Amino acid sequence: MLTLSDEVAAALAEGRPVVALESTIISHGMPYPRNVEMAVEVEGIVRDAGATPATVAVLGGRPRVGLTPEDLELLASDPGVTKVSRRDLPYVVARGLHGATTVAATMRLAALAGVRTFVTGGLGGAHRGAQQTFDLSADLTELAVTDVAVVSAGVKSILDIGLTLEALETLGVPVLVEGSDEFPSFYSRSSGHGAPMRVDGAAEVAAVMRAKWDLGLAGGVVVANPVPVADEIPAAEMDGVIARALADADDRGLRGKEVTPYLLGRIVELTDGASLTTNIALVRHNARLGAAIAREYAGC
Repeated sequence: MLTLSDEVAAALAEGRPVVALESTIISHGMPYPRNVEMAVEVEGIVRDAGATPATVAVLGGRPRVGLTPEDLELLASDPGVTKVSRRDLPYVVARGLHGATTVAATMRLAALAGVRTFVTGGLGGAHRGAQQTFDLSADLTELAVTDVAVVSAGVKSILDIGLTLEALETLGVPVLVEGSDEFPSFYSRSSGHGAPMRVDGAAEVAAVMRAKWDLGLAGGVVVANPVPVADEIPAAEMDGVIARALADADDRGLRGKEVTPYLLGRIVELTDGASLTTNIALVRHNARLGAAIAREYAGC
């Protein structure tokens, strides 16, 4: 049922490094045409860094690992592309639909293909107020069971970062922070939470990956890669923007999977586009680190 592009299939067969990329950020995370431009650029960054990009999606009901430029254009421009998390995969596949995969769904399909490194923008987690609503991202439970390292700029800052870190600890997921003693908060390098485990460089990340899975410890590894200093929006500035966006979402009565795309779009509006610029910069930064990790893990 899983279709690999020729490029990805050849790289995996030869033991060369491959980096999975999600597609929700293309269909539901950025406006057109910036989304397709970003997708093409990020694939280029991964190639230039010595790895093979494997963007993941469901097209016509077929899970795909590795896409053509035409596929990327479809995901970026077709309003009928649905957002697909782990629970949605059977439905979308059975009905022959197009779907852009979230972190959880991308992890699962990447693991099925044999890809162990995955780059995204921000990680899902516990929503604010999750103590009462139980609104927890499937990213958390997928990280508990699926053997993929996920490189991100930290937990999305619209979420409850502290509660998310507690959940990851309970689930036994190592949380590594690249080059910093503080856990980042997506748009910002700081979050007020210390780094659970600090690493410096791709080789140290790859060593943790090998050690975890060699010990028979199932599940993923979180690699938090703080946004570059020149591209960040300070946390103090973002706090007010996020509070306003959350209040607007509540006024609209949004729930479930409607919330995150609305908040990200509203934050772009409230920051006059600055958050989108930062979002693209951090994805580029994550792609470079992810490619380096994949090369180290493959022994290249």
